[in-house]
This record gives sequence, structure tokens and C-alpha cells, in this order.
Amino acid sequence: MFKDLEGKVAVVTGGSRGIGEAITLRLGEEKMSVVINYYGDEDNVHESVELIKEKGGKAVAVQADISSEEGVDTLLKAAEENFGSLDLWVNNAGLQSQSPTHELSLEDWSMIMNVNLTGAFLGSKKALNYFLEHDIKGNIINVSSVHDKIPWPTFAHYAASKGGLKLFSESIALEYAHKGIRVNTISPGAINTSINEEKFEVDEAKQQVLTMIPMHYIGKPEEVAAAAAWLSSSESSYVTGTTLYVDGGMTLYPSFEKGDG
Repeated sequence: MFKDLEGKVAVVTGGSRGIGEAITLRLGEEKMSVVINYYGDEDNVHESVELIKEKGGKAVAVQADISSEEGVDTLLKAAEENFGSLDLWVNNAGLQSQSPTHELSLEDWSMIMNVNLTGAFLGSKKALNYFLEHDIKGNIINVSSVHDKIPWPTFAHYAASKGGLKLFSESIALEYAHKGIRVNTISPGAINTSINEEKFEVDEAKQQVLTMIPMHYIGKPEEVAAAAAWLSSSESSYVTGTTLYVDGGMTLYPSFEKGDG
């Protein structure tokens, strides 16, 4: 537990399920006040609000399209009206789809970019303006993927969005470090979320993924949330512009594990 987080205010985009849900619940456990953004999964997000209240935190669920300026305006307004301030903005919302690149439509390319990259830009811009206006040494966390480093054929648009997000994070971390504003990236590997549930139920597919992970197990959303809590706290006060890979070693080139090559 990080005592300095108690009473602080966070916005988490895409917070209704998977990694986003785990982050909101962990921040609530830290007794933070959390604006949980969702787009469509309404029932689940209201359960999270109640769980956070039970843990001693505060929460409100807000529906918004984070790929629009109106959407991020709505989230900041919710933070101010319900909790009076903003200390942390987590750009977690993300989409993925698969297509051979020569068949990839501009519509699908734009959809992924609008949420994964433009959404993070809009959220970060809104948070930065608030921090600067109110002289707050705030914190931004962008949730990327190991595919900001590992190429992913037939997911080129997704990988491009995450690679862009990593360098975007590093650039603004450098730009605003002198103001005491920290910006970091969390890049998860294979995590057992609803988006991967069907895949991991097939033993052959699961075993194939496990060969890519030196620690030989599929990660849990709570393990990513633990990293987010640390980056949110004063325990990481000297950390900015860093990408924290929560991946069981997936980015360590596991095919070389036995000294081959």
C-alpha cells in the first residue's frame, strides 16, 4: 500500500474491464478517488464503483468516447465536480484488430489510431493543461504493449499505435519534467484478460504463448495494476520517461534462453 495516494484523484480511461478494471480497483484499494471511464460495458463498471467504495476509496463511472475532445472534457469535468481536483491520468483505453497489412482498410487503421494514440494524446493534453494551470506536480501513465518493441505481423496498425505511444510518452516526459510532471509507460505482455480468454482456453494456443514467456506463465491484470500503483506513488518520484515492461520476460528474446545463437 502507498499511503501518499490516499485521497488523490485519478482518471482511468477504458476502466470497465481487463487491465483498466484492475487498475481502477487497485487505486481504489489505495483509497484514491477514481473516475472510471467506460464506453459500452456499463453493468461491470458500476460493480467496480461499489467495490472501490467498499475498499475505502471513492469512484464514479463516466461514459465517454476518449478519442474526442468532448469525451476527455467530460472526464476532467467529472473529476473536478465529484472530487475537486486531478492528480493522475491513466490512458489505458485501447483496441486491437487483425488484418494482413495489404488488406487493411483505412477505416480500421484510423479506428485503432483514434483510440490507442489520439485518445492518449487528448487525455494527456487535458491533464497537462490542468496540472500547469493549477501548479500540480501531476502524473500521467500510458498503457502500451510489448508490441511497442516487438514487431507483430498482421497487427501492424496496433503495433504502430503502441510504438507511437511509447515515444509520445518519452517526448512529453522530457518536455514537462522541469515542472515536476511525470509521464511513464506500462507495456504489458500476455495478460489473462477477457480479450485473450478464448485464446487461452485452447491448450495448444496457450502453450505456444508460454514458449514466448521466460517465466512460463500468463500474467494477471492485478500484476499490471501493481505497477500502475507504484508509478502513481511517491515511491517512484524520480522515475519519468520510463517504459516498464510487465511481461514475464517476453521482451528478452526467449528463443535465446538456452544460450543458442
